[in-house]
Amino acid sequence: MANSVLHDQQSSINKNEKNARNINAFVLIFCVIIIATILTYIVPAGEYDRVEKDGRTLVVPGTFHLTDSSPVSFFKIFTSIHTGMINGAGIIFFVLMIGGAFGILKATSALDALIMTISKKLANRELLLIPVLMLFFSVGGTLMGMSEETIIYIAIITPLVIALGFDAIVGVAIVSLGANIGFMSAIMNPFNIGIAQSIAELPTFSGIGLRLLLLAAFYIAGVLFVYRYAKKIKANPELRYLGKFQNDQKTAIQAEVKLETRHKWVLAAFLLNFVVLIFGVLKFGWYITEIAGLFLMFGVIIGFIGKLNPSKMADSFMDGAKEVIGGALIIGFAQAILVVFQDGKLMDSVLYYASSLLSHLSPALNAIGMFFVQLFLNFLVPSGSGQAALTMPIMAPLADLVGVTRQTAVLAFQLGDGITNSIFPTAGVLIAGLAVAGIPFTKWFKWVLPFLLIEIGIAIVFLLIAQAIHYGPF
Repeated sequence: MANSVLHDQQSSINKNEKNARNINAFVLIFCVIIIATILTYIVPAGEYDRVEKDGRTLVVPGTFHLTDSSPVSFFKIFTSIHTGMINGAGIIFFVLMIGGAFGILKATSALDALIMTISKKLANRELLLIPVLMLFFSVGGTLMGMSEETIIYIAIITPLVIALGFDAIVGVAIVSLGANIGFMSAIMNPFNIGIAQSIAELPTFSGIGLRLLLLAAFYIAGVLFVYRYAKKIKANPELRYLGKFQNDQKTAIQAEVKLETRHKWVLAAFLLNFVVLIFGVLKFGWYITEIAGLFLMFGVIIGFIGKLNPSKMADSFMDGAKEVIGGALIIGFAQAILVVFQDGKLMDSVLYYASSLLSHLSPALNAIGMFFVQLFLNFLVPSGSGQAALTMPIMAPLADLVGVTRQTAVLAFQLGDGITNSIFPTAGVLIAGLAVAGIPFTKWFKWVLPFLLIEIGIAIVFLLIAQAIHYGPF
C-alpha cells in the first residue's frame, strides 16, 4: 500500500515537472508580440506602392521607400490582441461552431460506437491506417488546399487512433502533416500555386510533373516518420500521450458501445455532410462561413436523428465549443503579431531587405535563398494566398535578374509557405488543431522538428534540381 502511494506521488511529481517544461502557447505568443514591438523601434519603417489587380492587392516592385517611423507603444501590445481577435474572427468562430457541431455528434455516442467497431475489425492491422489516411489528407491538401478543415478531422481521427493503441500525436500527425504535405506540394492547389503562378504570369498549374515527384517524396518521408513513431508507441504504451482523449478512449473501450441502427443513420448523415462540403467547395467556392453553417445545420439534423431533444442539443453544442475555446482564442493572439508588424510598417521593410540579400548570392544558391526568405516570411504571413500576393510581385521579376526561372521562384514560394505551417505558432489552424487534441505546442514542436528538417532537406534537393533543369512552364 505504501509503495503504491509513493508510486502515485512520484507519478504526480513527474507529471508536474513535464507540465512545467511545456510553455503555455499563450505565453509563447505574447513573448513574440513583445519582440515584434521592440523591432518596431529598431527596423526602419517602409512601404511599397500597391495596385489592385483581379481582386487582389499587389505590391509594385521597385517602389519601396522609407516612411516615418511608426513604433508601437507599450499599450498597443495589449490592444493588438483585441484587434487580432477581430481580424481572426472568421476562423475563431469557425472553430467554435465546428467544435459545437462535434459536441452534438459526440452526444449521440455514434462516434464512440464507430471507433469501437473499427478498433475490433482492425485488430493487429492498425498500422495500415497511417499510409491510407495520410494519402487521403495529402490528396485533399494538394487538390483543394485543405487547411481549416483539418480541425474537423483531428476531432474524428485522434480518438480513433487512441482506441487502436496509438496516441494523440499520431492522430494529429496523420491529419495535419498529411494535409500539409499535400498543401505545399500543391499539384493543383488554387490557394497557393494557382495564385502565385497567376502573379508570376505562368500558365495555371503548369510544371505539374516535378510537383508530382515532390508530393511522392514528401508523402513517403511523412508516412515513414509517423509510422516509426506509431510503432514505437504501440510497443511501449507507457510512452503514449493521450491529450484530451484519455477519458474518451476509456469510455470507447470499456463501455462496449454497440453500433446501433440510429448510430448508422447519424454517421450516414455525417458522411453526407462531407459530400455536400466537397461539392460546395469545388462548385461554389465555399469558404469557412459556408462550411461552418453547413456543420451547424447537419449538427441539428444529426441531433434529431440521434434522438436528442433541443435542450440537450444546445447543451452539447456548448460543451463542444468549450473544448476548442483555447485553440480559438489563440488564433487571435497569433493575429496580434501581424497587427504589430503592420502598425509598425515593418512588413514591407522585412520583405525589401530579405529580397535585397538575394542579389548577393551566387546563381546556384538564389533559389535556395528565395526559399529561406519565404520560409521566414511565412511566420508573418501564414496565409498562402496572402503571402503570394505580398511576395510574388517582387520575387518573379527578381528571379529574372538573378538567373532563376519564374517557375522555380514559385516552387521556392510554395515550399517556404508550406513547410513551416506545421511548426509556426502564427499558423492558427495548427494551434487550434493541437488544442482540439490537447497537445501542448512545445511538445508538438519537439516532436515535429526532426521531420521539419527532413522536409527542408527534400525542398533544397528539389530546388537544386529545378535550377539545374531550368524548370519552366511545362
